[in-house]
Amino acid sequence: MSHSTPRIAIVGAGPGGLLCATVLRQAGIHATVLERDPSAHHRTQGGSLDLHEHTGQAALRTAGLHDAFLKLSRPEGQEMREYAHTGRLVAHEEDPEGPARPEIDRTDLRTMLLEDFGTENVRFDTAVLEVRRTPHGRTRLTLGEGTTEEFDLVIGADGAWSKVRPALSDAVPLYTGNTLVETWFTDVDDQHPALARLVGHGMMLATDAGDPTHLLIGQRNGDGSIRVYIGLKCALDWAAQAGVDLADTEAVRAHFLTVFAGWHEDLRRVLRENEGPFVNRPVHRLPYPHTWQHTPGITLLGDAAHLMPPAGQGANLALIDGADLALAIGDAVRHGSGLDAAVASYERTMHPRGAAAAEESALALEQ
Repeated sequence: MSHSTPRIAIVGAGPGGLLCATVLRQAGIHATVLERDPSAHHRTQGGSLDLHEHTGQAALRTAGLHDAFLKLSRPEGQEMREYAHTGRLVAHEEDPEGPARPEIDRTDLRTMLLEDFGTENVRFDTAVLEVRRTPHGRTRLTLGEGTTEEFDLVIGADGAWSKVRPALSDAVPLYTGNTLVETWFTDVDDQHPALARLVGHGMMLATDAGDPTHLLIGQRNGDGSIRVYIGLKCALDWAAQAGVDLADTEAVRAHFLTVFAGWHEDLRRVLRENEGPFVNRPVHRLPYPHTWQHTPGITLLGDAAHLMPPAGQGANLALIDGADLALAIGDAVRHGSGLDAAVASYERTMHPRGAAAAEESALALEQ
């Protein structure tokens, strides 16, 4: 490769893709960012996450965004309360991970990255249907409207159900046998003070030691709202088997009040008084270690590369993947050392890191 700037596409405008694009821009490389959502705020970005010092935060330092992150982060969000199903508080830690892992709302993180990169620089409402290598060594994207575009490198940052991954791997996400059903409460301190006390500033976990098939999680967000996750060990079609229409909030509520019969009423409050609907979120993972034979012109980062159960690792890995890949590409362009060699070097770092985190996350899920 000459010192000319390669044409790069990043598929997916989540945190990993945006951070990769930001660091590439710092190296003087413009990447085309494609996002299937019609707009930046088309859907909720989820709850809160903790960014780890040596992965997520390190990536933000590389992008020059660590100070902005600290202004938005919530160290108090690390508080953890664990309850027995009887309502007894069995553990309470104010700062279990130490000050190195402050919380930030996913929406705030994504917005911070979008504003820095420039929302106008993202091509929203652009779905990628297919990714193929061409005979002359480039990578062709087929887009939703049927048009095609070619790039020197396509980076799949498009999550669990990546459209880029099939160009590299036959792996598909596997259902773990666990599902999280999400709902939420707003204006908690004024409208739901008992729930606010139950959850505190961070996260609440409630379990029944005699029945490990279900649990309750409450998570405080930066705007004062609380997201609740009902954890189930269940079949993928649990609702159909139970004869419950997931669109019928009252029917779902009645079902869960039966499932959690015998639990303390303060805990059952999260099922009885929720404001949001119940949203079914089956937990999937990729086989691990998930690797692929290096293919010039295509690579993956984040969940597209190493989807794992939600145990605090996914967003952190997506960010550090994006930073590492962008730095490797920037060095290759600066020194004329070859785009393909840079991507291969990134993959040699990313694969074992993702495999180790996936194994840790799988173990955390079972525990």
